[in-house]
Amino acid sequence: MDVFSIVAEPTRRAIVDLLGQRERTAGELVEAFPALTQPAVSRHLRLLRESKLVRVRIAAQKRIYTLQPERLVEIDAWLGRYRHFWSGRLDALERHLARTHKHRHSIRKRKP
Repeated sequence: MDVFSIVAEPTRRAIVDLLGQRERTAGELVEAFPALTQPAVSRHLRLLRESKLVRVRIAAQKRIYTLQPERLVEIDAWLGRYRHFWSGRLDALERHLARTHKHRHSIRKRKP
């Protein structure tokens, strides 16, 4: 399964987000999704392992999952072709926010 298909599913994206913060045990990942059963989370983790987006290691009785961000490079490369569409808009937003901040700051200074 390609990386785009894997991250198209919201639960798997959420797992990737959690693992992007730090490695987690299988139990922690199951607890993070109370609406899902343990077997359902395990199926998502299996697909993430098979796609090489995550790695698992065993420590005593625990399975510890770690994000393998190299596979995300494929998504980043694809998105790179479209960044020019929003980079100008982000620059404009930054200028607007700077003006707004400057304006608010000058109003605060004028208040007695």
